[in-house]
Amino acid sequence: MRVLQPAEWSKPRGFSHGVAFDAPGKWIVLAGQTGGDEKGEYAPEMAAQVGTALKRIIKLLNEAGAGPEHIVRLTWYLTSRSEYEAAGAGIGAAWKETLGRNFPPSTLLYIDGLVDQRAKVEIEVTAFVPAA
Repeated sequence: MRVLQPAEWSKPRGFSHGVAFDAPGKWIVLAGQTGGDEKGEYAPEMAAQVGTALKRIIKLLNEAGAGPEHIVRLTWYLTSRSEYEAAGAGIGAAWKETLGRNFPPSTLLYIDGLVDQRAKVEIEVTAFVPAA
């Protein structure tokens, strides 16, 4: 996988503008994962919900024989800009714990709400595992 970073552009923080790969392999597409735990309970804080959603993503990737290094796109749906901005440190810690130093292309959208009204975040993932 090659990160797309034009020399004249400033390097983004926390994501990549794009990635390119030229290899046979396996695509993995995950449905949006919310911050609800195994029992369907939600922590009240956005950072905790992001942490739970990221852990769910890693678990699903592992089921497919992949890891965070195989993520090629994230789409985040967030219900509150102010909560997201206030939760920055906690979200950063959750990211480091689950995704490490992987910064795939990402899109963040602020929306009016999610299907479960307790959910503050939903994250969709596309991953690619090159053939061995």
